[in-house]
Amino acid sequence: MERSHPKPALKTKDQVKDKYSKICMNIGYTKPAAKENTKPQEFKLHTGQRAVKRAMFNYSVATKFYLLEIQKKQVEKVQKMIEDEEIRCLRKEMVPKAQLMPFFDRPFFPQRSNRPLTIPREPSFRTVNSKCWSCISENELYYFHHAHAWNPIK
Repeated sequence: MERSHPKPALKTKDQVKDKYSKICMNIGYTKPAAKENTKPQEFKLHTGQRAVKRAMFNYSVATKFYLLEIQKKQVEKVQKMIEDEEIRCLRKEMVPKAQLMPFFDRPFFPQRSNRPLTIPREPSFRTVNSKCWSCISENELYYFHHAHAWNPIK
């Protein structure tokens, strides 16, 4: 039992368009009207505004630098005037002058002081801390061994 399936015939473009138009008519679909050619709208670039703003900014920066430069020059001028005045004062002070003559009619007589004399006493080297120092003899040399002991060098 062989059944042969007939091959469907290929439809042409006209047949497809007719079918499509029939379906569209049944639904009530109408083709939209053709659009008019679009006209480009005029647009405005902001380059002119940006150029004006940039020029104003550049002007403000330039004036700021100019004012800073003037202020710096004034500070330098004042500082130089102060230094010149200091140099003038130093030169006036450094003028060599002769020493005054002593008064020979009133000679100097030293007088005894009212303070008591200083009483000398023997230095005590052992009183630093009795726990840290070992006995010291006259013939031995000591060195610091650790934090709290002295040992003789042999």
